[in-house]
Amino acid sequence: MELWMHQIERWFQQAEQWIRQQPAEQLYLTIAVVFIASILLILLRSFNPSKSNIIVLAGLSGSGKTILFYQLRDGSSHQGTVTSMEPNDDIFVLHSEVDKKAKTKPVHVVDVPGHSRLRPKLDVFLPQAAGLVFVVDALDFLPNCRVAAEYLYDILTKASIVKKKIPVLILCNKTDKVTAHSKEFIRKQLEKEIDKLRTSRTAISTADVTNEYTLGVPGEPFSFSHCQNQVTVAEASGLTGEVSQAEHFIREHVKP
Repeated sequence: MELWMHQIERWFQQAEQWIRQQPAEQLYLTIAVVFIASILLILLRSFNPSKSNIIVLAGLSGSGKTILFYQLRDGSSHQGTVTSMEPNDDIFVLHSEVDKKAKTKPVHVVDVPGHSRLRPKLDVFLPQAAGLVFVVDALDFLPNCRVAAEYLYDILTKASIVKKKIPVLILCNKTDKVTAHSKEFIRKQLEKEIDKLRTSRTAISTADVTNEYTLGVPGEPFSFSHCQNQVTVAEASGLTGEVSQAEHFIREHVKP
């Protein structure tokens, strides 16, 4: 440590000696150049912010987010996988585009765990999100409808979603099963549940510190079309590899 302090002291002495040897005009010129370069760098960063390019996968545990992640990346369900406790985060060329002759742009996809205690990790990725895919289990939808609607409500009222108008795709997964609910049924049920939540949470708005914006049009039943950002509904089957609608959403917002 003493050797480092001695070396630093020597550097300061050498720098001081060099400065004293320079003409005043040259010092002023150097200071001016450094100042102008600093201003230009600040302006460049303000006019060219880092581009939003992350596709975030969110949803309840067991909805099939991780399977969707692997289908998009590898074209495989990895035999169903297990519930994730940490985000799956990777940059890759969509598997369906791997064999294309034309050069395609890799996408940055993040699968955020659905456990309630791990959902705050979503806020880490939303500032750079180009789109969010909210995965819903179409097979076991009704028992989880209320909880899914609450999670979706929390997402749609986040400042990072509303201010940047981040597009949201509600992806109804497991639609290959005969008893799975249709995307129209799921859309209507989610709208009804969010309408109830909107009413109850508005009534206690002074105590509600979780949500930053309100949803819908006052006096009208809630509809996803009332959201300031684009909200669409699509279908998928992670196990069979039918994820084309999710891929279309990704390519719509992360250009190749």
